[in-house]
Amino acid sequence: MSDPFQVDGLEELASPALLAWPERVEANIAHMVAMCGDPDRLRPHVKTHKMDAVVRLQLAAGIGKFKAATIAEVEMCVGAGAADVLLAYPLVGPNQERLVRLARRYPEARFSFLAESAEALESQGRMSREAGVELGVFVDFDCGMARTGTCCREGAVGLAGAITSMGGLRFEGVHAYDGHLRARDPGERREDWAGAMGLVEELLGALEEAGNPAPAVVGGGSPTFGLHAGERGWQCSPGTTLFWDGGYAESFPDLPFEHAAAVFTRVVSKPGSNRLCLDLGHKAIASEGPLETRVHLPGLGNARAVSHSEEHLVVEVEEAAGHLVGEPFIGIPRHICPTVALYQEAALVRSGALTGERWAVTARNRRLTV
Repeated sequence: MSDPFQVDGLEELASPALLAWPERVEANIAHMVAMCGDPDRLRPHVKTHKMDAVVRLQLAAGIGKFKAATIAEVEMCVGAGAADVLLAYPLVGPNQERLVRLARRYPEARFSFLAESAEALESQGRMSREAGVELGVFVDFDCGMARTGTCCREGAVGLAGAITSMGGLRFEGVHAYDGHLRARDPGERREDWAGAMGLVEELLGALEEAGNPAPAVVGGGSPTFGLHAGERGWQCSPGTTLFWDGGYAESFPDLPFEHAAAVFTRVVSKPGSNRLCLDLGHKAIASEGPLETRVHLPGLGNARAVSHSEEHLVVEVEEAAGHLVGEPFIGIPRHICPTVALYQEAALVRSGALTGERWAVTARNRRLTV
C-alpha cells in the first residue's frame, strides 16, 4: 500500500502550509451520510474547516443544513448556497444586528441561533420585527458540558414558551451539545451518552406536556455522532469528521473517518546531535494540550517534541545527522480545528500530488461583509 502522506510536488510549496485532500473529504462526507441514512438528518458544524469549498461538497451530497460558531461562518454558508444555518452561539452585542442583516440579505435562507434565557430575546425580537424578518431560536440545553445553555428543565420550558409568544422569533427546538462525552471505550461512551440524553428526553417530554413540542433536536458532536445517527432521529452535527485529526483518531478508533487535512513543514535547523527544528510554531499548528501530543510526524518515527514557540518546533530524534536542513515532512495535528484557522488557504492534494489548486479558509476572519 502506498504511503497516504507521500505527496509529489512539495518542493514548490513554501512551508509551513496547510494541505487538504478533496477525495478524502468526500469520502468522510459519504461516511457521514451513510451513518445517518439520510443527508437531511445532518447539520454538520463548519467550525472545523471554515471553507466554502467544503460546504459546497456537502451541498452536492444532499446536505442542506449547517451549524456555525461565528457570524462569518453563517455568511460563508449562505453565500455558498446553504438554505438553513444555525449559529450555535448566544447572540450578544452587535452580533444581534449582524444576523438580522444577513437574514434581510438572504430572505430565502433560514437562520437560527441559541438562547438559554429570555433576557436578550426581547431586543432580538424587536430588531427582527423592525427589519421584517423572522429568526429561529433553539433552546440551548446543557446536558453536562457546563459551557453554555441552561440545565434547568423548567427554565427551558418557560423559554420555549416565551419564544413562541414573541413576534420576530420562532421556536425551532432544542440544541444539546454533548462534547464532554469522550470515553475511548465505545461501550462506556454509549453508557455516558444514554445518561445525558435521558436528560434531553425529560425536557422533550416536559415541552410536550406544556403544549409546545420541540420541532427538532440538534445533538451530537463527532465523538457521539455514531450513537445519535444510529439510535435517534435527531439532527446530527459532527464537525471534525470532515477533516479528522490525530486526537480523534487516537481516541475514537471505532469511527470510520480518515485524515483529510494536515500540515506541511521543513527542517530549518539542527540544534544538536539529536534535535531538529521545524518551522511549525504556535502560528502554524494548534498549541493546546501537552507539548508532546500537538503533532504526529509519520516520517519522523518516534520524534518527541521538546520545545514549541511562535515560529519553531524542536523535536528530539535518535540521530539528527540522518536528516538535512530543508527536509520536508507532513504532520497530523492533534486538533485540526484551531490549526486550520491559522492559515489563509489550503493547498490541495489529488492522487498523491499537489495540483496547484487552493481552498480559501473563507471564514478565518471574524467578519466577511456584515
